Amino acid sequence: MPPQNQAAWIPAKKVIPFKVGDAPYTPPGPGQVVVKNGAVAINPFDWVLQFIGPALAGYIEYPFIFGTDVAGEVVEVGPNVERFHVGDRVFGSSTALAKEVNNPAEGGFQLYTVMRQHMLSPTPSHITDEQACVLGLSLGTAAYGLFHPDYLGLDMPQIPAPTNAMGKTGKPRTVIITGGASSVGSNAVQLAVSAGYQVLSTSSAKNFEYVKGLGATHVFDYRSKTLVRDILGVLEGHELVGAYTIGHGSVEACTAVMKKYDPKLTRKRIAVAGAIIPAEKLTSFVGKGTFLMGMVGGMIKSTGTRLITGVEAKFILVNGLVDPKSVVARIYMDFLPYALEQGQFVPAPPPQVVGKGLDKIQEALDLQRKGVSGKKLVVTI
Repeated sequence: MPPQNQAAWIPAKKVIPFKVGDAPYTPPGPGQVVVKNGAVAINPFDWVLQFIGPALAGYIEYPFIFGTDVAGEVVEVGPNVERFHVGDRVFGSSTALAKEVNNPAEGGFQLYTVMRQHMLSPTPSHITDEQACVLGLSLGTAAYGLFHPDYLGLDMPQIPAPTNAMGKTGKPRTVIITGGASSVGSNAVQLAVSAGYQVLSTSSAKNFEYVKGLGATHVFDYRSKTLVRDILGVLEGHELVGAYTIGHGSVEACTAVMKKYDPKLTRKRIAVAGAIIPAEKLTSFVGKGTFLMGMVGGMIKSTGTRLITGVEAKFILVNGLVDPKSVVARIYMDFLPYALEQGQFVPAPPPQVVGKGLDKIQEALDLQRKGVSGKKLVVTI
């Protein structure tokens, strides 16, 4: 007899709250495993889909199971799986919402999730499920914007991290990553440092030490009226390879830096991880002009500034996660297993456990809508 599964379902378009109920247990296919979830993390993307899912992902057939970030134990292994065995502790990013998947069996908000082996990493013994599950979507968004050739196209991270890495100009390679204390920013800073780049970041003053602890060499107050001038002062003598922006006003600030800095030392490319439109606007907003972190691109628009400023700013649309050779898959398979075990990379930001059980997922989503700083909301299962 297969295990009895349950899920936090979204029963129909724009139906709030989620409904906890029975769900089929789906065995794994080739290259897949089934994970019994120990903890799941919450992303802003999850509650945005509750409000305007049809505008962002019109292909979804309801009822559906959302949720991306999971950690737990492998309970069944499909054909052609070599990386994992029954009983292994793992964490990763589910792919239910990828257009080419569109399958609730691969959603995270349930007891048993079908996962693709290339989107998983083993969980080291010193890391809990609650800590491991914070990575998921934020990690993938960070990796895609930093390393995919359509965006910044930086060198991939290494173990150990390169030291004293110089660019083509013979100068230290530096990248700006705004919003370093955010979930995506916490991952982006660490990945860039492990790839051999110096990182200049921004945050609120209370999070300066946290972001420096992730590896940023300098952290600036994102609200400072002298932000552009301060960044330019630190950049002197460095090669600016691009910027990864998170948060309101960050594209404008990085564009100003790139316009004023030595053009021979500046690569004028910005990867935009975006910002979520306010919750109070979602009930009437139809999605035009919205930009979101995530793997669904139905209504996401870029306002490219290249013609006006000479700086190319592109919103990050994470695609191709079903490809075992994708940038994100390479992070899960080639980098994270060793980097986590050795402490070169740590799960960040820290988890804030909302409660236990699938019925707590809606509560966590409601808390996420109100705003969370320096933490990632998690529900244990």
